[in-house]
Amino acid sequence: MATEPAQKLPPPPGPIGRWRGERLDQLAELAATPPDERGESLTRETLRRLRHSPMAMTGAAVVLVFVVVALVGPYVIPYSPTALVGLDQIRPGQIPGPSADHWLGLDHQGRDEFSRLLFGARQTLLVGIVATLIGFTAGAAIGGLAGAANALGGRLGRWVDSVLMRFIDLLLAMPPLLLAFSIAAVLGRSLLAVMIAVGVAATPIFARLLRGSMIAQAHRDYVLAATALGVRRNRVVLGHVLPNSLAPVIVQATLTLATAIIEAAGLSFLGLGNPDARIPEWGVMLAQAQAQLSFRPILAVYPAAAIIITALGFTLLGESMREALDPKLRR
Repeated sequence: MATEPAQKLPPPPGPIGRWRGERLDQLAELAATPPDERGESLTRETLRRLRHSPMAMTGAAVVLVFVVVALVGPYVIPYSPTALVGLDQIRPGQIPGPSADHWLGLDHQGRDEFSRLLFGARQTLLVGIVATLIGFTAGAAIGGLAGAANALGGRLGRWVDSVLMRFIDLLLAMPPLLLAFSIAAVLGRSLLAVMIAVGVAATPIFARLLRGSMIAQAHRDYVLAATALGVRRNRVVLGHVLPNSLAPVIVQATLTLATAIIEAAGLSFLGLGNPDARIPEWGVMLAQAQAQLSFRPILAVYPAAAIIITALGFTLLGESMREALDPKLRR
């Protein structure tokens, strides 16, 4: 005996029931569509836009060169960065310039400037990455908790969101460099203190950005649809809202790397970096070249140019990623 096909149950009566039925039909249609027909994925589209962006390619090339120099430079430098290889050539008011043996010349103590510049790239990269990770981790924790509390709602959620954001506003009340300077002065003179200080100064921007992104995502159609279909609110927030809010925060991390490099160099220039001044770091090299500006100004140009070019590379790459992820610019 042939069985009759199952009848489709009508949605519950009322406007909510009609809306839920329409959304279920749309979800069923989407599930039946092959992946290749759903359109280009966001990751693939973003990479395509970056490949066709001259600004992105320029920034990526600068960043790649900087990373390679930082990783490989200490192993291929011709001289030790602390060796006084040309001390006998130093005269009062006279420092030898570039030569076949010393491509960028010597510093005021007879150390090879080229070797010190390449070795200092590793210190700069280390400080920039660690400081950015500190700011990203702390900011994502605070911003994610505040955004989740705001999205979940309720009296407790609003209270948690308000308290956390007032703390972030307190950090934002001070300029980032001044805040980093104050923290580094309290922690003492060390490379770790510079990393922590710059990371704490970068925390507010990550926290506010992630919180704002989560609040915006919480009002998207897929969140409203999931809530209407009976999915628990905390599952939607943690499983969908939070992951979909991380893209702008990751882009900000690239921009923060540029800021971290500049701020760390500034703190080292002021004497709050590594207590061993013999170990080259671009900010320290800039401070040491200050006394020779009257007769050997090029010594200050080398580390300053390295800082500017590296920061510019990260900035170009970060801005290109921001434009590539901007929904207003997508076709």
